[in-house]
Amino acid sequence: MADRRMYGFSLIEMMIVVCILMIMGSITFISLQPALRDAQMNAAYDTVLSQLRMARQRAIEERKQYIVCFGSASQPTGAATPLGAPTASSIQLFRWDVGTAPSAAVQISNVRLPQNISFQTLAGFPATAPDQWGTGTTAIDFDQGVAGGNKKQVMFQPDGASRDMLGNLNSGVVYIARSGSLDSSKAVTVFGSTGRIRGWRLIKVVPGSTRKWIQQ
Repeated sequence: MADRRMYGFSLIEMMIVVCILMIMGSITFISLQPALRDAQMNAAYDTVLSQLRMARQRAIEERKQYIVCFGSASQPTGAATPLGAPTASSIQLFRWDVGTAPSAAVQISNVRLPQNISFQTLAGFPATAPDQWGTGTTAIDFDQGVAGGNKKQVMFQPDGASRDMLGNLNSGVVYIARSGSLDSSKAVTVFGSTGRIRGWRLIKVVPGSTRKWIQQ
């Protein structure tokens, strides 16, 4: 005969507990989405910044030329691409030894931005671009003021300066954004004569209205 003093949970009680836990989990997941999206954008920004700074530093330390190609930028003519073809959200790094042909450039890395983030401009970007490079309408906009240059790549020299493949000083800006997420957008600029690299973020001057770039 069963001991009436022994108790347990009924199936209905267990189902109620499981439902409550599922609801709480869903609420937590939804509330974390903005933070996760911000973390992704920060990771993309850090990736762009670190790749440029690493290229410049290695160019100075090794007395070589380092080329950073953004998005679908073509690599140095004839250079091999063992680490994968470029995509709209990739950053490729090449080492080009001084005095050698472009075909001798060696690919060092091929890094991709986090999912759903790419090099792009969005409606609402201010006409005054970071460091006043361009008009905020071209996602990868280097070789400012140079006719016929490749606007999607920069080449750091042993003296730290940024030039293009033709030897011109190469200044410009690259924008990082998620479609439909204007206020999380970021940018990175390069100043040709010194190779200075700066990061930027977009902020609202007036809530729901004017925006501007500020250095991050």
